[in-house]
Amino acid sequence: MTASSPRLYVDSADLDRVSSLLATGVVHGVTTNPTILERGGRTAAEIPDLYARWTEEGAREVFFQTWGGDTASFLRNADGIRALGDRVAVKVPATRDGFAAASALVRDGATVLVTAVYSVAQALTCASIGAQYIAPYLGRMRDAGLDGDAVIAEMQQMCAGSRSNVLAASLRSPDDITGLRLAGVPYFTAAPDVLDAVLYHEVSDSSAAEFDAAMVRLGA
Repeated sequence: MTASSPRLYVDSADLDRVSSLLATGVVHGVTTNPTILERGGRTAAEIPDLYARWTEEGAREVFFQTWGGDTASFLRNADGIRALGDRVAVKVPATRDGFAAASALVRDGATVLVTAVYSVAQALTCASIGAQYIAPYLGRMRDAGLDGDAVIAEMQQMCAGSRSNVLAASLRSPDDITGLRLAGVPYFTAAPDVLDAVLYHEVSDSSAAEFDAAMVRLGA
């Protein structure tokens, strides 16, 4: 099922930056993974508090990644994530055991994102099991010498007619987002600095300053 409207997510566990972006109403939700939580100074014990805070601040979806390395561990830890509430999504890595766990979670009604997807064949697998989201890493693909833009566009084409959609990650500039959107990708998650850049253009700011100055002259 191809989404008709794009969505932006903030990919961070920096509480102040996430709260600021949620307050704008521009981002649909928050994505995290263990590396992002660690970088933000968070611990596993704080996951329930993070979910509560971000949903109270307006996040319509919050993503946490299950862990453990094998299917049984992925499913056991996913139970705790799912118990957080109805706006949580479970991230599962695109490994053999991860795909098995993702399939079981989808069948049990969970919202699932398969993460670190690097090939079109993996995207096909995600679509075949009905995972709602597929997360390829554009920047990391480019770092590895891959044509990430082309591969991710093919992934989205592979999802045509299914319930799966690409949620592109590792986006390093506004152009990364708009380029993928032109290729049909609907969902995007990026660090706060990238999203701030999406919202900014120097001419917009100078125009706004001119409007305010004119209102002062008009006696407002």
